[in-house]
Amino acid sequence: MDDEGVLRAVGPRLRQLRLEREATLTDLAEETGISVSTLSRLESGQRKPTLELLLPLARAHRVALDELVDAPETGDPRIRSKPVVRHGRTFISLTRRPGGLQSFKMVMPVEKDPRPTLQTHEGYEWLYVLSGKVRLVLGTRDLVLEPGEVAEFDTRTPHWIGNPGPTPAEVLAIFGPQGERMHVRS
Repeated sequence: MDDEGVLRAVGPRLRQLRLEREATLTDLAEETGISVSTLSRLESGQRKPTLELLLPLARAHRVALDELVDAPETGDPRIRSKPVVRHGRTFISLTRRPGGLQSFKMVMPVEKDPRPTLQTHEGYEWLYVLSGKVRLVLGTRDLVLEPGEVAEFDTRTPHWIGNPGPTPAEVLAIFGPQGERMHVRS
């Protein structure tokens, strides 16, 4: 597709994303600071998209900018993320799409002081233990998960996740946007 064709396809894609979110033009205008008339003209193709307009729209729709403009494939599907260490735990992102569900490999050292501090937040979490043991305190339950075991839970339930030892634990984790912010970002 030539450049003009790519730009013509942006409007329908923006409309589709907005409708999938069940958002109105007014909702999107409030979220992005872009006027309703500008949003309407973008969606109908009467206005060409600019970077200044597409960046807040990509954030609002929680999609990568290249998804809005249907950028060509980069050719290399490998995800090369740098490990992030938070609270002594190492998180390695396994996804690169912004927003929505995020998956991580988490390496948890043995807890020196295994006294649980239960927390709550919006969202859901899903854990799959690859190696080691993981202690999950979920409300009044106190569980130890071993390799091959899975747990999924509503994070509005008070919870705590730790490693009872004797070795580091490796876990695959899927967080919704709220849980990902709570556990990974500073």
